[in-house]
Amino acid sequence: MSLDLNSLLNDWPHENGSIKVRKVPGLDGREKLQLRIDLGLLQMEMEGRPDGQRPHNCESLLVYHQRRAARAGERGEEYELTPEQCGELQQEGVQYYHRYLSLFQIDDFEGVIRDTQRNLDLFSFIDENTERDDLVWTFQQFRPYVLMMNTRAKVSILLADGQFGDAIRAIEAGRDRISEFFQQSTFPEMEAKSSEIAFLDEWLEEVRAKRPLSKLEIMEREMERAIAGERYERAAELRDAIRKFKLRPEVGS
Repeated sequence: MSLDLNSLLNDWPHENGSIKVRKVPGLDGREKLQLRIDLGLLQMEMEGRPDGQRPHNCESLLVYHQRRAARAGERGEEYELTPEQCGELQQEGVQYYHRYLSLFQIDDFEGVIRDTQRNLDLFSFIDENTERDDLVWTFQQFRPYVLMMNTRAKVSILLADGQFGDAIRAIEAGRDRISEFFQQSTFPEMEAKSSEIAFLDEWLEEVRAKRPLSKLEIMEREMERAIAGERYERAAELRDAIRKFKLRPEVGS
């Protein structure tokens, strides 16, 4: 059997500017995720650590260090990561980045939420277990992007269910989390240049424009048009209907 991958790659050519992802059946019976890159392809597990490894018999290197830190805390000791350990955790984080980026392309938003939250937990763990600001920033500089992707996945699920109001609130919450990060960092001026915030602001306006009007909003707009058209009797009817609608008890209360 030839180890040459050219036949496989020729059947699935790379395209500049396009992220190509697919799921394939694995020889072990589990689905695998493949990401086409210019020099070949990356194959990842759908769950657990993307490369399928279990460092120190743990799901991931992060889990291994989290358990060690917890045991140190129980003994009243501090847990300090070495620069080498931070480097290993960074390499592992890149694996999860490749996977959540791939999962987003195939609309597996639950998987995106899982993996982005995992990397956010990684950033926090580094922050809590090293005193070197340069190492902390090596990870934290990516927090705005990961927060944006986490928000995009959550909002995409809500929009698919037609929950426009919740989607709008989720975008606002994601934007606020990014803004809060910048304000608490040593570079608060970066908030004004954040491409992540700019994207969420633009998306927020698009979702608001597409959101169906509620019954109350429809009546309020009709009343405004009636007043503008000097149809005061109709405006009065709508005003009374709006007042009654607002006084109506909420369903389930």
